[in-house]
Amino acid sequence: MRTVSALLVFTALAALPVVAQHGAAPHGDRVQRDPVSYMKSLDDPARAAWQKPDEVVAALALKPGDVVADIGAGSGYFALRFAPLLPQGRVLAVDVSQPMLDEVGRRATAAGMRNLVPVLGGFDDPRLPAGGVDVIFTCNTWHHIDGRDAYLARVKAALRPGGRVAVVDFHKDSPRGPANMKLARAAVVDEFQRNGFRLAAEHTFLPDQYFLVFTAS
Repeated sequence: MRTVSALLVFTALAALPVVAQHGAAPHGDRVQRDPVSYMKSLDDPARAAWQKPDEVVAALALKPGDVVADIGAGSGYFALRFAPLLPQGRVLAVDVSQPMLDEVGRRATAAGMRNLVPVLGGFDDPRLPAGGVDVIFTCNTWHHIDGRDAYLARVKAALRPGGRVAVVDFHKDSPRGPANMKLARAAVVDEFQRNGFRLAAEHTFLPDQYFLVFTAS
């Protein structure tokens, strides 16, 4: 998976948040060239109105001992919200941008979050522990990943029995997100299904994004 940094925190999430994973030039170059301004876009307070982070986190129903991987974690928009909910667990904040990881690590340390671990992912591999993750979360990052079939094999190998993969990304007709890169909801469901997953849940409260939850078939 090419994590694009930002990923998952994207930002834009609107612009998305993602970040961490893509190799595509315009977006990837922006993140590498000017990570500070990109992080500002991800952390824009106005984002909460349409990203609804508290509702997203609640919908995941995380357990205190879960290991959660946030792919495309960016500056920690979601990872830093997950960590306090996992006193016996861990958050693996995955991104391909080292500056993003440095920032999320700094923020976690400042907040006393010892259970948040920055992970430098590869463009084709999130570098997660085999069979060690309960929930894999990615927000506004999935459309940045090339070679998603191969990436999904690595994602599947990282899940514990009963583990889940949650994908939040922009609808094709959303005014937010990269105009020429967005993936239709049906296309995402299809690629997960053909790679051994089933759609286990779907949340529809986000105005600009689909929120899909998959489990291994």
